Amino acid sequence: MKKGLIALSPLIVFIVLYLVTSIIARDFYKVPITVAFLVSSIYAVIVMGGIPLQKRIDIYSKGAGTGQMMLMLWIFVLAGAFANTAKAMGAIDATVNLTLNLLPGNMLLAGLFLAACFISLSIGTSVGTIVALTPIAAGIATQTDISVPMMTAVVVGGSFFGDNLSFISDTTIVATSTQSCKLSDKFRVNSFLVMPAAILILIVYLFLGHGIISPQEIPEVSFFKVIPYLLVLVTAIFGMNVMAVLTLGILLSGIIGMIDGSFDIFGWMGAMGEGILNMGELIIITMMAGGLLEIIKHNGGIDFIIERMTRRVHTKRGAELSIAGLVSFVDICTANNTVAILTVGGIAKQIGDKFGVDNRKCASILDTFSCMMQGLIPYGAQMLMAAGLAALNPISIIPYLYYPVAIGIISLLAIIFRYPKRYS
Repeated sequence: MKKGLIALSPLIVFIVLYLVTSIIARDFYKVPITVAFLVSSIYAVIVMGGIPLQKRIDIYSKGAGTGQMMLMLWIFVLAGAFANTAKAMGAIDATVNLTLNLLPGNMLLAGLFLAACFISLSIGTSVGTIVALTPIAAGIATQTDISVPMMTAVVVGGSFFGDNLSFISDTTIVATSTQSCKLSDKFRVNSFLVMPAAILILIVYLFLGHGIISPQEIPEVSFFKVIPYLLVLVTAIFGMNVMAVLTLGILLSGIIGMIDGSFDIFGWMGAMGEGILNMGELIIITMMAGGLLEIIKHNGGIDFIIERMTRRVHTKRGAELSIAGLVSFVDICTANNTVAILTVGGIAKQIGDKFGVDNRKCASILDTFSCMMQGLIPYGAQMLMAAGLAALNPISIIPYLYYPVAIGIISLLAIIFRYPKRYS
């Protein structure tokens, strides 16, 4: 018990230092998230004990520089370069003006949510959806006096619709493979949970958007400048690798910008460099989070959570609740929904088999609850990416994240009331 709590204590230090202190101060900018991660990381290395200091630092560095972590960082670098190049060339303004021309004010929230749902379902990734839509959402918010955090949250929420449901989503693939069930079967079970949530939130956005009025004078749309975003959306929908998509976006934005006279070759390079630098804090946070969580895992913190949360399971309902709680808590600790499913997938299969939980329901629970939690933690890659692109503090987005909360509540009720019956 004591060892397990010590293993988890760096995460507790981070939560107290960042969240609790910020709530007490009523200002989430009082304690920079980078400082909170730095202090908790130093604490984690100190309390690790039992091995030489250099070995502890090596373990921390291993977590900060895993292959998956580095892939995420390269995406951040390319996303920053693309977003700022597109902004300097005028692509964001052109796309915002086109959106305002196509959609009436009262449909902006619902339309953006539907777009995020469709794109994420098509490309199977929340990060790719957020990269494509967040700058547009922030631009629309500025033009219409809608809250920027709310518009950003609309995109983040919709992005998890596809992350959770898409056939090509890594969470779907991992969840079905660990539970030995078909993608199509898991999709059917999942649909019973997330479709009602998506419809409910769409109605909420239609209601919230009722009083929104588009600007009276919308500038003429420069369709030429919309092409980079269209390319990014289309290539992503057809399944192209997100890094290749962003590279194409950077090249096309640069070429159009030079043809249009928005900048010369040096201006293009300057825009890319500034965009990359704007992602600096996000990259640092991601690496420190990876290192911190690697130490927690090395010290047995994840194993401790799994053991404590499964020791009193006696019924099928209890088994499903324990699986949901496990994957949610491990996601808080790992800040990665795919890693969370991988971590608890094996034990979830054992629990499910022991208590007769349908493999398809088990896979759905793993995916849905990991996506729900990933959509709410302020230090997850998706929230950090959205906050970086919209120039926001990630905490400011959380109060508007209706969709992740909705899928969490509906999925919890489905476990309690044994829905859908045929899979329960």
